[in-house]
Amino acid sequence: MSENVEPEVVGAVPPTEKESIDFEELMRKYDTEARFRTLKGWQAILVTVIAVSMSLFHMYTAGFGLLLAIKQGAVHLAFTLGLVFLLYPVSQKASKNSIPWYDFLLAGTGVYAALYLVIFFDALTARAGLPTPMDLAMGFVLVALLLEATRRISNPVLPIIAVVSLLYCYFGRYMPDMFAHRGFNIPRIVNHMYLGTEGVFGVPLEVSSTFVFMFILFGSVLEKTGMGRFIIDLAMALAGWSTGGPAKVAVLSSGLMGTISGSSVANVCTTGMFTIPLMKSVGYKPYFAGAVEAVASTGGQIMPPVMGAGAFILAQFLGVPYIEVAIAAIVPALLYYFAVMVQVHFEATRLGLQGLPRNQLPALLPLLKSQGFLLIPLIAIIYFLLAGYTPLKAAFNGIVVSYVLSFLNKETRLTPVRLKEAFEAGARGAIGVACACACVGMVVGMATLTGLGLRIAGAIVTLAGGKLLPTLLLTMCASILLGTGLPTTANFIVTSMMAAPALLQFGVPPMAAYMFVFYFGIAADLSPPVALAAYAGAGIAGADPMKTGFTAFKLALAGFLIPYIYVYNPMLLLIDYHPLEFGQAVVTAMIGVFLLAMATIGFYKAQMAWYLRILAMAGALLLLIPGTKTDLTGLAILAAVHVLQTMKAKKNPPAPAV
Repeated sequence: MSENVEPEVVGAVPPTEKESIDFEELMRKYDTEARFRTLKGWQAILVTVIAVSMSLFHMYTAGFGLLLAIKQGAVHLAFTLGLVFLLYPVSQKASKNSIPWYDFLLAGTGVYAALYLVIFFDALTARAGLPTPMDLAMGFVLVALLLEATRRISNPVLPIIAVVSLLYCYFGRYMPDMFAHRGFNIPRIVNHMYLGTEGVFGVPLEVSSTFVFMFILFGSVLEKTGMGRFIIDLAMALAGWSTGGPAKVAVLSSGLMGTISGSSVANVCTTGMFTIPLMKSVGYKPYFAGAVEAVASTGGQIMPPVMGAGAFILAQFLGVPYIEVAIAAIVPALLYYFAVMVQVHFEATRLGLQGLPRNQLPALLPLLKSQGFLLIPLIAIIYFLLAGYTPLKAAFNGIVVSYVLSFLNKETRLTPVRLKEAFEAGARGAIGVACACACVGMVVGMATLTGLGLRIAGAIVTLAGGKLLPTLLLTMCASILLGTGLPTTANFIVTSMMAAPALLQFGVPPMAAYMFVFYFGIAADLSPPVALAAYAGAGIAGADPMKTGFTAFKLALAGFLIPYIYVYNPMLLLIDYHPLEFGQAVVTAMIGVFLLAMATIGFYKAQMAWYLRILAMAGALLLLIPGTKTDLTGLAILAAVHVLQTMKAKKNPPAPAV
């Protein structure tokens, strides 16, 4: 979980406003993973020992050799179930200061049910396909406890989907013809979900127990070195002085923070506690400030080199090295942040907002001289990935590099206490992803057992009339709809099974198809009525949640269009790369995003009339569609808007800000 980091910027943030915001309460309200018990005494020590042991286990296996995939996943899940039942109460009304006896019992049972696969691995392998009653009993117990653990740390939606999947496996013979199958008995279902490699212990949990955990731990270690504070200081030095500087600081800092943090809500609460009051202090409306932070923080999940947990699963599904996914994501991520940056600039210009005085900002060169080495671990991660190391080994090496470099500065030094805190935070931050991956593994298992995925893909294509654009629209709606109740990782796994195959039937390159689903799973954090990242920003800003949510949706509009661009023009993902065509695609996409920003904000040099906003939107769409004719038409529209708005600005110069 990200920490609350607040650099000292003299006079930038009204102290009373900062003090009035309860960070812990805000996290508990919008992030279900923050609703854990606050323990003391021996119970707190017990949880710390388990969490640190979990991180040490993953460090050891990453550095010196993984166990067999099912054993690695079983140990990972044992730690996860133990921590979830010890940390998360059965309901919000239950005690949050001590662990009741029944949660100790559930934790112990969950640990044993998971480790049963490790303890009796040889015997289970010898009787593969012929499970004993004890094997099935352990499988039934594990599935039940996993569903309850996921409900506690997330919400009921994912467990309900998993239960429906299990019921579908059993009652399939009674379904309508399109979705009917022969049906499976309970022993066969439990055997598939528990003892196979396509259920609970399938690809999602395998990725969680290797790459994802190590990158979450990498982020926790970096944060303990003061990386979060340094990122905000760096953003302040780079952009705080410019027009509407605080909003640009929010975009830059949240984007940089997103390189090490895959959680939208945690990112909002971390950087937003500083940037949102700062934006308000220079004149941005509260709802706009909250929306900017939400959009910028959500984009962190698509920002290489780390991205969100779903990106590692995406690479595994495609069967490609993770570095290929990270490289493919570079241009779309930069377009996303460019769009947000342009919009906040236009809004600041429209309102006449200025930047902060330079004497209130950190000096760039002294900052880089004293703490610039904190960027080296990120550079090292990129180097290791490009050099052919696995993501697991790259993350392990990145943690080692971070630890060594931390001793270059007394303030960043990873003392034993800080290292213990980092390892505990890393384990705590990973258990939500682990539960989601294990639980959604049952949905994957259902799809492989019954063949439902291909049926749904065929149904989507039929419903869309065999046309690509309607199929994309339906896929987008499905991803956003599922995202209102599922964590990003689980959302991506479900939609990649159900919707991505429909896109593949149209000849869409696999990278583009899966990335399309990945983007819109993330976009759900900004889509009302359940826009959690936007609501967290509204909570900090003291703004209306729905107004903040719709403003965030508007600011992220470019993010909603970019996936369509790379489906129709995969070269933006560096597929079938040709330098000249790639350059044209990037430049025209940037100009299109620039026009789109004009249309959404309604300002360019002067206030824009409604018909010019529509014209700018049309020009943006034309520039985003690949093709020389559409590009030239879009450029002609840009030229016309520029001339008309320049003339208007000369006649009606904007009034100075009050």
